[in-house]
Parts: sequence; C-alpha cells; structure tokens
Amino acid sequence: MSPFHDEDALVKEIARHFPRVRAHELRLGIGDDAALWKARPGFASILTSDWFLEGSHFLREKHPPDSVGWKCLARAASDIAAMGGTPRCFLLNLALPAAATGRWLKSFLGGLRRAASSLDCALVGGDTTRSERILVSVTVIGEIPEGQEVPRSGAGPGDRLYVSGTLGEAEHGLRLLRKSRNKVRSTNKALRKHLYPEPRVALGRWLAQRNLASAMMDVSDGLSSDLPRLCSASGVGARIDSGKLPLLHGVSAGFAEELALHGGDDYELLFAVSPRKARAIPAKFHNLRLTQIGKITTERGAQILRRNGSVELLRAAGWDPFRQKK
Repeated sequence: MSPFHDEDALVKEIARHFPRVRAHELRLGIGDDAALWKARPGFASILTSDWFLEGSHFLREKHPPDSVGWKCLARAASDIAAMGGTPRCFLLNLALPAAATGRWLKSFLGGLRRAASSLDCALVGGDTTRSERILVSVTVIGEIPEGQEVPRSGAGPGDRLYVSGTLGEAEHGLRLLRKSRNKVRSTNKALRKHLYPEPRVALGRWLAQRNLASAMMDVSDGLSSDLPRLCSASGVGARIDSGKLPLLHGVSAGFAEELALHGGDDYELLFAVSPRKARAIPAKFHNLRLTQIGKITTERGAQILRRNGSVELLRAAGWDPFRQKK
C-alpha cells in the first residue's frame, strides 16, 4: 500500500527532497501548472529528454534505487554535455506502482538529489502517475553561448577521432551485476560506472569554448552503433584502429575489445578534431584519459583496422531497443 493518500501528497514528497530554485533564468518553478524558463542574453537553450524504464534500462531486483535516481538524470545530462552545453534544470515524469512509493522512492530521490547537486541542475516540475512498472522520463534544459554548440554534423575528412575515458566499463559492470546473487558493491570501478555514470560536462564545455571539436556526441549505445550516426550526420566515413581503443584491464584482450566496440552506457564523449587543432588535445583532461582512436574518411560508413592489418566494416552491434533478436 502506498504511504501517500493522493497524488498531491506524492508531489509534495518529491519537492521536499529538492531545494527551492533561485536561478535567475527560472521565473516560475514547482507549484504551478508549468515552469517558466528564459535563457540568458547571448545564450541558446538546449533541450533533451530521456526514458529510463524498469525491465529495459534497469532491474528493480538488481539496481539500487539511488543508482536509478542518479542515472536517470546523468544519462539525460550527457546529451547536453555532448553539445558542449551546461545542464541548468530538469523535469521529472514518474510512474510508480504503490509498492515503490515508500522506501524505494525515498532512496531513488536521494540518488536523484545527489545527481542534481553534482550537476547544479535544479528540479523545476514534472508529472506523476500510477503504473504496474516503474517508468521514468527526464527532460533537461541546458544552455550554451550562441555559436559555441557542437553538433554531430561538422566532421570533415582528415579530422582525428577521439574518445574520452575507457570504453566497455559500464557494460562489464552490468554483466557483473546480472551475475551477482548478493547485494552489489559499487566499489568495483566497472560496476560503479554502470550504476553512477558521470556525464562529461566539463570536457564538452572545454572543447566547445575553445572551438576544438568539429563534431561531437556521447557514446551511450556503444561505439559501433554511435560512430555511424556521427558519420551519417556529417556525410563522411571513419576508420578506427582497434589497437588504439582505450580498453578495460583485467579481462582478455578479445573480450575487452568486444566490450569497447559494442558495450553501451559509458556516456563518454566521441569527438572529431581537425589535424591543425589536434596538438591542442591533451592526453588527459582533469585526469580523464583522451585517446585518438582513428580518423574521418571520405568513404561512407565506419571501418575498423584490425591488429593483423585487415580492414573490415564496423558492424553496429550496440544497444538498439528495436533490433530484432535472433
């Protein structure tokens, strides 16, 4: 049975977990029919939304509720980071079964509040309803100085391709979680990356401010699925070098490569840089590794250079909710 006698009580409980917003861009927040937002002069607004669904994106019996709260906002904020912007506020749409309105909800809101505080991104409204499964939808509003935004569509032949962090960690963390029979410990690096991803907001903003990236996106569905999207948007091709991929340590080389190419949920940034600006890209940004993994080509499609010297088409085998399973 739900501890809340009606929807208004549930909304008040959600609002109680978050401080009242004082940002000058927000003219009206929680408590009215809708929020009023106005970007600062000289800034453009960035809008993004993201689903986070029980059964598809998380398992109630496996994922800690606070990690669900953290991740539902972090993954949406990653889209803002991928354009070089800064998250400012968000809307939360939450559908819950009665059994999840007690302890589960309290822990969920705790994780969401910590993510919002970490990102300095305020909750300004949303909607709630009842459902047999937990359904979360987050809409994030961000901003960026006009003209600084970095879309997917600006890559040109000869541009160098970079990726941040280590690829495949989050997928490995998910597999560890699925195998675990006991309460999970997020001290494991791969498991923590799966449960509590960190959107690369500072890196995206730095690249945009210095006009270093010609095209950029986040790696959320796996490199093999996301790289072709960048290529398609830019009307180019790409060739990556399997020997340069930033792989996970502690597993076999073949397995690490599979994770790096096809594993989702990393929320790292994939970006293209012109050859004349490539020397400005450091090996690390605030202790975050930046790795050149290939380059943009004139040939359409994504290719991979194998360690034996052969070149193959890169098969898109990352996350796709509509791909037919064989």
